[in-house]
Amino acid sequence: QVQLVESGGGLVQAGGSLRLSCAASGLAFSLYTMGWFRQAPGKEREFVAGITWSGNTNYADSMKGRFTISRDNAKKTAHLQMNSLKAEDTAIYYCAAPSSAYGSARTSARMYEYWGQGTQVTVSS
Repeated sequence: QVQLVESGGGLVQAGGSLRLSCAASGLAFSLYTMGWFRQAPGKEREFVAGITWSGNTNYADSMKGRFTISRDNAKKTAHLQMNSLKAEDTAIYYCAAPSSAYGSARTSARMYEYWGQGTQVTVSS
């Protein structure tokens, strides 16, 4: 079955950086769009960034210029480089994949079938 495992979260000071990773198994990774979402306490899960099978990227407006999504198809891993972190970036970060290959980097969580367990990112101000 499909498994997505996030890593790389932690505690960082405002202005710092973190790099999240999402290791995938059970799917033809190179053919799938991958997405990153986050959920803060008391808030809905929100789109952070997505990368298509062809390498096209999409970001939420508040992350543009600070976050970079990438993928390593040989290692079946997606990454999220987060720079200039702010206290409001504190959340659990999830990677996700849709139910079928190809397609665009959708921003709605409903368009994604498979989810990782999440990794906590805490930014202290």
